[in-house]
Amino acid sequence: MSIVPAVLAATLTAYGVWESRRHARHLGRIPVRVHVNGTRGKSSVTRLIAAGLRASGRRTFAKTTGTTARMIRPDGSETDVYRIGRPNIIEQTRIVRRAVEEGAEALVVECMAVTPEVQPITELRLIQSTVGVLTNVRSDHLDVMGPTLNDVARALAQTIPIKQDLFTCERERIEILEAVARKRGTRVHVVDDSGVTESDLAGFSYVEHAENVALALAVCAHLSVERATALRGMHQARPDPGVLRRYTIVSGKKRIEFVNAFAANDPDSTRLIWRRLGLDRAEPGVRRIVLANCRADRLQRSGQIAKLVRYDLPADHVVLSGEGTALVAFQAVSHGLDRKKLSDLGGLTAEQVYERVLNLVEDRGVVVGIGNIVGLGQEIVLHFKNRAVPDG
Repeated sequence: MSIVPAVLAATLTAYGVWESRRHARHLGRIPVRVHVNGTRGKSSVTRLIAAGLRASGRRTFAKTTGTTARMIRPDGSETDVYRIGRPNIIEQTRIVRRAVEEGAEALVVECMAVTPEVQPITELRLIQSTVGVLTNVRSDHLDVMGPTLNDVARALAQTIPIKQDLFTCERERIEILEAVARKRGTRVHVVDDSGVTESDLAGFSYVEHAENVALALAVCAHLSVERATALRGMHQARPDPGVLRRYTIVSGKKRIEFVNAFAANDPDSTRLIWRRLGLDRAEPGVRRIVLANCRADRLQRSGQIAKLVRYDLPADHVVLSGEGTALVAFQAVSHGLDRKKLSDLGGLTAEQVYERVLNLVEDRGVVVGIGNIVGLGQEIVLHFKNRAVPDG
């Protein structure tokens, strides 16, 4: 009987070696492999790069893990990534295999890893990219990669490729990235978004960030795609479901603009969007409302939301939805937020949240959704989207 475990162990070891060699062969059949990591914008940048490469005629397979995990085929069509159980980085081997089956000449894949110990595995073992992308370093997942932003930078830097090229828009902590890149013999390209014009951004059907476009254009240029060709492909590409969008809702005499900023769930990104929308200053007759969707299992993010609505987002009213809202409400009021300007709608359905928000506006209003989009957040977005006027 004692021989059975030994045989089983030997069989599993042999299978592991065979699977590893098969994956290595698959990687070798895809000459261009782009691995996109960073705090914010990964999904958008992955889609933009893939679209730019497709427009040049290069067969490109892509995979995002944004609001919903999606595989994007060389013809631009999309398929959900089906999973049994929780997400696991090993699924990247399946993505590489699918790319080979599709005859891909390029693979653009969004990094799945969060924990520092897994970050190097996903690059050095699973993707082995020929081009690395690190969008930015911001204060999200501090409970896992933190506690400081320097720690986050060091964790993300573990996906920098070996002896290749890294493209990034990060500037504040570029020294940390460059130090890791030097050890790996990789060239670092710091991208400036000043070359992206308003005309470039106007070509998108949604609100795209200039730095995402600049980063994608830089990678496409590195891969010998002309700017005009790449940009044309990006304008035609389907955006991530969680992308920043505006919807206009007309209900009687009320006119409300809803901004879906749920996906920007770190404080830095949320503040940037708020300022970009021009909401730092009140507009006469326009009521500014923050709709923060909360999750009970994200205590650190709940604390960030409480500080955001108190100190950084000068709204006329704050609405909390989802789970764990009582804690956020308590923290926000403790920081000095006027309790009369706060509505705790925790536990209510998306339809109930929509109706309550609608009742807060007398004439004109701007509602900005922040926090968490998964689950209830997506349902809330659909309620506003389905009631939007055609040009909204």
